[in-house]
Amino acid sequence: MRDHGGDLDRAQARYGAGDWLDLSTGINPVPYPVPDLPARAWTALPTRAEIAALERCAQAVWAARQGCVAVAGAQGAIQLVPRLARPGTARVVAPTYNEHAGALRAQGWTVEEVATPEDLRGAALGVLVNPNNPDGRSWTPEVLLEVARNVGLLIVDESFADPLPEVSLLPRLEAQNVVVLRSFGKFYGLAGLRLGFAFAPEALIARLRALAGPWAVSGLAIHLGQAALTDRTWQAETCARLDRDAARLDGLAAAAGWRLVGGTPLFRTYDTADAAATQDRLAGQRVWSRIFPYSRGWIRLGLPGDAASWQRLEAAMAG
Repeated sequence: MRDHGGDLDRAQARYGAGDWLDLSTGINPVPYPVPDLPARAWTALPTRAEIAALERCAQAVWAARQGCVAVAGAQGAIQLVPRLARPGTARVVAPTYNEHAGALRAQGWTVEEVATPEDLRGAALGVLVNPNNPDGRSWTPEVLLEVARNVGLLIVDESFADPLPEVSLLPRLEAQNVVVLRSFGKFYGLAGLRLGFAFAPEALIARLRALAGPWAVSGLAIHLGQAALTDRTWQAETCARLDRDAARLDGLAAAAGWRLVGGTPLFRTYDTADAAATQDRLAGQRVWSRIFPYSRGWIRLGLPGDAASWQRLEAAMAG
């Protein structure tokens, strides 16, 4: 099984039930306020026109120069990408979100993990997450466009790019061999809605749409997605809050003697020397975190969402 954050079942099985503060994901803890939705969103199959309106909205908010297809979260697109080309050898810039390699292997690809985007050159299919999860590394559009010239098919996962628009490839993207993935649920704090997008040239969009099927997203996702994507005021206020909260979390970590590895405004990754022991200590206070099988020291924390949660985390880190 591929390990993930948000696995409270595992935390409860190991440490017991209780009032858990789940900081094991990078999901915005202050979600977009859900408005009243029309009855049709619940009762009717989405129409092509409604889906197209949502996709145009996504193109506008991210200034995308190519078409897109709405899917059930960025994960929905990750499951489809391996079927865009005949299986061979793929390279993934690692360490990173493990579903990319997992989905490729499940479809018969051989996966090689590499250290930098430049190492993707010559690959039939290359994958990188920008900004990267969990270390927050990011690369400029110029670097990625150069890499794309030397890769058969390049997949760029921008699931955490909303607070960092300067890293996005979408406003610059004209290449015919690049697919860019975007998450809705992380920045907007509505991961349960299961909404994401894949951006690509029309030939690839047509194939992704056929693979996704006629109702890849729900009526709820269509209506709520458009409301959130067009709310520029909420987006700006949220970016400012996330920056402040990320800096606050860094301050708590420094006081605890943790070294910042990196991150984004939605999550922070630290080296605590012994991540398993640190996770165990926090879990004793019912605070759940994320550690990684490839690092003895790294621990990742999402952001608390309110004053009480901040107080709980501060007490747990100091204890």
